[in-house]
Amino acid sequence: MRIHMDEEVTLVARKSCFGLPTACPSCLPVYIYLKFAQFRFSLAFNLTYPDSDKIPYVESGTYVAYNNEKGGVIESLKEDGIVDLDSEVHSVPEWISTKAMVNSWLADALMYELWVGSDGSSAHKVYYSDLPWPIGKYLYFKQVRITKQLLGITKENADRREEEIYRRATVAYGALSTRLGDQSFLFESRPTSLDAVFLGHALFVLHALPDTSVLRSKLVEHSNLVQYADKLKMEFIDGGSSSSTPPFPADPSSSFQRRGGSKPKNKPKKEKTEEERKFRRRAKYFLVTQLVAVLVFLSLLGGSDDAEVELDDDDSLNYDD
Repeated sequence: MRIHMDEEVTLVARKSCFGLPTACPSCLPVYIYLKFAQFRFSLAFNLTYPDSDKIPYVESGTYVAYNNEKGGVIESLKEDGIVDLDSEVHSVPEWISTKAMVNSWLADALMYELWVGSDGSSAHKVYYSDLPWPIGKYLYFKQVRITKQLLGITKENADRREEEIYRRATVAYGALSTRLGDQSFLFESRPTSLDAVFLGHALFVLHALPDTSVLRSKLVEHSNLVQYADKLKMEFIDGGSSSSTPPFPADPSSSFQRRGGSKPKNKPKKEKTEEERKFRRRAKYFLVTQLVAVLVFLSLLGGSDDAEVELDDDDSLNYDD
């Protein structure tokens, strides 16, 4: 399925902060990929479903590419023939192995720092700062537990897994630094999805993680990687003007409801009001259901021991609201 040229293309992502157009580690590479391709699109922020695995997604007319389908948005855009920056390198063994390393070792390291190896302040600001505090904290603890399961972390092997995760990240940064050298991009003289994924990773580590971050300290050891990230950010993100941000949040369940043939800013005032009312109703329903989930969680927590939920003292949060 192709996107018609006369239809608006929208990237739905999580909100902007830390000086980044979207501060979500999954959303930022998609944004950068579209920027690399000089693809015109609008940017919409979803503030209602912080734990949705559909985000990010790209929609246009009846077309939608979700994060949890076909290996992600970028792979969907390539497979569907919409935008493919990898046509000249997709069969090069070194490119394949390098991208696999970034998508595994570096992705695991960033996931670890964001949810386990830090105080959680960055994750809170990106995902939960727009939610009531009890709901945000519950969802944070839920994601911490999921992350530990995905990374195979238990109380018994926590130290060993941390050492292994950071060791792999160190190797990955060293290999990427050697590969990049003094070039502008990692392969050839043009960007690929590998550049989009790594640049998104590097910008998040440099701008969203605290100065005390272990992962950040390992990245800044390689000056050419930092210069690469700064240069491409200035050229494709700070200097770009091909995307715009609508003033309303997007709903992942409304892919085929917001299309009316005109941009939001041109809609009549009455239609805008109806859209706002519809959003408020969805938001109220979301908050009620999440509050019920919190109450259920707290009741279960009170009736079980600490080992069952694996919420250690290390997982506690100290937010300076």
